[in-house]
Amino acid sequence: MVLAVAQETMARWQFGITIVYHFLFVPLTISLASIVAGFETAWVRTGKAKYFHATKFWGRLFLINIAMGVVTGIVQEFQFGMNWSDYSRFVGDVFGAPLAMEALIAFFFESTFIGLWIFGWDRLPRKLHCACIWLVAIGTLLSAYFILAANSFMQHPVGYRIDKESGRAQLTDIGRVLFQNTTQAQMFHTVTAAFLTGSALVIGISSYHLLRAKRGRETNRRNIAPMRTSLRVGLIIAVVAGLGTAISGDRLGKVMFDQQPMKMAAAEALWDTQAPAPFSIFAIGDVSEGHNKVALEIPGLLSFLAKDNFHSPVPGINDRARQEAAEFGGEPEDYIPNIFITYWGFRLMIFFGMTSFVVGLIGLWTTRRKFWLTRARKTDDDEPPMLMLTNKVEMNAFFTKWSWRVGILTMAFPLVANSFGWIFTEMGRQPWVVYQLMRTSEADSPNVTTGTVIGSMTAFTALYAVLAVIWVKLMAKYAMAGPDSGEQPPAKDPTLRGPSAGDADQPLAHAY
Repeated sequence: MVLAVAQETMARWQFGITIVYHFLFVPLTISLASIVAGFETAWVRTGKAKYFHATKFWGRLFLINIAMGVVTGIVQEFQFGMNWSDYSRFVGDVFGAPLAMEALIAFFFESTFIGLWIFGWDRLPRKLHCACIWLVAIGTLLSAYFILAANSFMQHPVGYRIDKESGRAQLTDIGRVLFQNTTQAQMFHTVTAAFLTGSALVIGISSYHLLRAKRGRETNRRNIAPMRTSLRVGLIIAVVAGLGTAISGDRLGKVMFDQQPMKMAAAEALWDTQAPAPFSIFAIGDVSEGHNKVALEIPGLLSFLAKDNFHSPVPGINDRARQEAAEFGGEPEDYIPNIFITYWGFRLMIFFGMTSFVVGLIGLWTTRRKFWLTRARKTDDDEPPMLMLTNKVEMNAFFTKWSWRVGILTMAFPLVANSFGWIFTEMGRQPWVVYQLMRTSEADSPNVTTGTVIGSMTAFTALYAVLAVIWVKLMAKYAMAGPDSGEQPPAKDPTLRGPSAGDADQPLAHAY
């Protein structure tokens, strides 16, 4: 029994480590694909060089992240057969359907057009080349949707029946699996959070280059126009995506209150049913013991978040645990997730996510045209002259070192929020791997030893550490280099043509 528990724990640790690491790249890939497509569309429509340079710059960072996402994502598939074979046998017919659709439709779709986009800069007409990156962006969204549909089945199983002979779940309605409200709410929330993540990256890197330009770095003066434009685009996306994340989070929370009331009660450390129920901002004390001292709470807000009514009752942890024990057997405490992780994970997700939204609001206000001067000047004897941002507009002294550094720091906030969000989502569902259908303790591989799991987890963690070093170095190298302002757009709009003898001497469109 002890060995079985140890094996399950190690298997969960391994999956948790790999999935959290993989999800660092997913939101960046989703958002950067659309951001790059937007910049290229602006270049095709206007012909302005700053949009071309922004497209090539953010395109390089996008390619690094999508490559890392593919490499780290493959490991997830392996683990279903390695550590969770009983789970795969039981619900593989249902869970595997959207995953197969993701691979056969979305992945091949985006991989085909990303190849055309990489190597088609001087071979495809501009509009057709721009369409390729938009199709890649659509492919990333489709990929996310199919994977979230599979995860939503684990949160709220629908569209299946249990076969009496084999005891396995069999798919009966793929439409319900793909289009249930859990999938739609998760998709809305995940995509808006992804764009908040991508916008924070754009804000941070743009702030870095504008700070260097403010200090008078000659190599950065040429990058001011594409970086200033990128900064404004990033700030706008951060505000819109931040609002969308809040709205979609509210929608997803209401779905979870209906479908997984224990998870939401755990998120609030609400031990006993209350009407009206307050929303806890933070707590002092041990939230996992049920007698924590709440430092700050908003009366009735939890009832409103759950039912759109400030006086509705919200079931507590103790009541839900007793109900599930009576329905599924065992002791009430068997159905209580880790309260400490769910309570604080929920709050850290909100805090770090909304911090980037606030940075976006402040940044939009401080970078509006009124705050840009029309002539160069010195702020004091130690400061270099303010540098030209465009031919007519220059940087205002309002932008101090700390304001740029806040912009740089905000790059990490949504990544942290995404990680805590998924930890909360998965930990709050315990002890179920498929909610009210299969326990996590029943899902692992019976013939895999604890030592084997520890060995594979160690190997994966070491491999991911190496990949992390590679990713950081690549991102730092190309992000710090900035746009290649000396690169010229194609002299004329290419036309579709067949291979010719001169093609062999042409340089690659992208080379690293």
